[in-house]
Amino acid sequence: MVKNSFISIISQEKEKKEENRGSVEFQIVNFTNKIRRLTSHLELHRKDYLSQRGLRKILGKRQRLLAYLSKKNRVRYKQLISQLDIREAKTR
Repeated sequence: MVKNSFISIISQEKEKKEENRGSVEFQIVNFTNKIRRLTSHLELHRKDYLSQRGLRKILGKRQRLLAYLSKKNRVRYKQLISQLDIREAKTR
């Protein structure tokens, strides 16, 4: 739960600074919150296939946004990856 509180603090800081909910960083933080919440839900309910499908969809959306951000602005991408404590996307 420490990560979830950390993520909410980051999103609150972003809201105070920009109030731009359409920014790529805000969307990635929001998707990361949802992913962590769904992951903890699926640890309890292993056979909840609809939630598994939703998790895979959100993971794909976040992956596409991260790829876009890494192409457009590598510095902001690296900062966001380190703040959220997530792995860097694989390159082909």
